[in-house]
Amino acid sequence: MKKSSADPVLALEAKMIVALAFRNGPIEDLHAGMVCPTCSADSAYSRISDEEMKGIMKAAVNTVYSLLWKRENDSEALAKSLVLGARYTQHWDDPE
Repeated sequence: MKKSSADPVLALEAKMIVALAFRNGPIEDLHAGMVCPTCSADSAYSRISDEEMKGIMKAAVNTVYSLLWKRENDSEALAKSLVLGARYTQHWDDPE
């Protein structure tokens, strides 16, 4: 795991939020599929449709909103959510 000069508490929270908002959302369904043999090696080709991207962003916004709402209104629920997010981020690089 790469270390940085970032605030370690804030870095961990950022990684947990990203895990909850992105990794465990619709993008995981796309990631779980097989690699496209035609376009996977060529970055000139989009590998995510507009509809898929819209779904990914909508899910991420909804999750981040939920986490921010919990931070302001239900700290116990936030703590439980972040524990779940932490399970996925143990080997992630810290922010730079």
